Amino acid sequence: MFAVFGPVRKSITKGVMALAAVTALTACQPVSLSGDTGPSINTKAPVPVALLVPGGSGQASDALLAKGLENAARLAIADLDGVQIDLRVYNTAGSAAMASNVATQAVNDGAKIILGPVYAQSANAAGVAVAGRNVNVLSFSNNTQIAGGNVFVLGPTFQNTANRLVRYSAKTGRSKIMVVRDQNVAGELGAAAIRQAAARGGASIVAEGSYEFSQNGVVQAVPGIAAQARNSGAQAMFFTADTAGALPLLAQLLPENSVNPAVTKFIGLTRWDVPNATLSLPGVQGGWFALPDPGLTNRFNARYQAAYGAQPHPISGLAYDGIAAIGALVRKGKSNALTTTALTQGAGFAGVNGVFRLLGDGTNERGLAVAEIRNNQVVVIDPAPKSFGGAGF
Repeated sequence: MFAVFGPVRKSITKGVMALAAVTALTACQPVSLSGDTGPSINTKAPVPVALLVPGGSGQASDALLAKGLENAARLAIADLDGVQIDLRVYNTAGSAAMASNVATQAVNDGAKIILGPVYAQSANAAGVAVAGRNVNVLSFSNNTQIAGGNVFVLGPTFQNTANRLVRYSAKTGRSKIMVVRDQNVAGELGAAAIRQAAARGGASIVAEGSYEFSQNGVVQAVPGIAAQARNSGAQAMFFTADTAGALPLLAQLLPENSVNPAVTKFIGLTRWDVPNATLSLPGVQGGWFALPDPGLTNRFNARYQAAYGAQPHPISGLAYDGIAAIGALVRKGKSNALTTTALTQGAGFAGVNGVFRLLGDGTNERGLAVAEIRNNQVVVIDPAPKSFGGAGF
């Protein structure tokens, strides 16, 4: 998770939990498999599903996350009609080594598919451990570096968000884009996603700027970034920064350096509504970002609150989505319901945050809304799609 920079005037003082932070991976590669991976199942009997959660690490945050994922999975099971899921929960302690061990144990216990883990290293380790056992892994990570082979990522990805925002920006006449990124792994991955989205979405990258990931680094870089924005004729400025990092500072300093957000629209790859205090920052007013269908999200939050007496963890919905996808496939009554071919059906699935589908490269596409911040409020300016057309990216 990115550290919060110190205040310039009145900045955000509390960090925001990254959903599943993008990190550099060492010796972490998806296993390349040929053919259609996945077991044959009996859809008339309870389907054994292993849920790998980060419990047992001794960290309160991991325990809270583990419970939230399990609760959401069980809520999804209760919603299934005519499908029986035998959910078996395994603690990984947030450790890659433990994730490898329990993934192996889960398959030995009869699991036909693995849901989780959260952290990228653990998800990769679990996938490697069971790659030779013909079992797929639907991880809660958003790190696309581990996707492929028998491992899918359910978490929201930079590429999916960039695709949505670049298409909308180009459609509304803002096709000349400037990329502004952190000089770190997440910043480069985010910038790469924007470049790829521009190449396929009718937009062009007219300038790029970056900064050392520190308050002083941002302050020193802003005049040069502002000059690039003005000289390039950029109609939109895409930020990789999040609200716990450089975004508040950039949004304040760029207008002070003669970048007019009315001319060069500020657009972010991350959620600008978390924490809620971000919405009151003057610099983000009029800015765009993407988010799941707010109506569906609020409905899930209310149902979870009614069932468990608390608000769900921010990524709990991924566990619900995983069970919903498994249930939808098993309901069709086919023995190959949990194979890669079935999991990557073009129509996708209905999740608690909207439609989503798994892609052949192990990544995902999610239906997102485009929102604008107006008067400290989130206003949806382009609703999330209700279904997919075509085979996806």
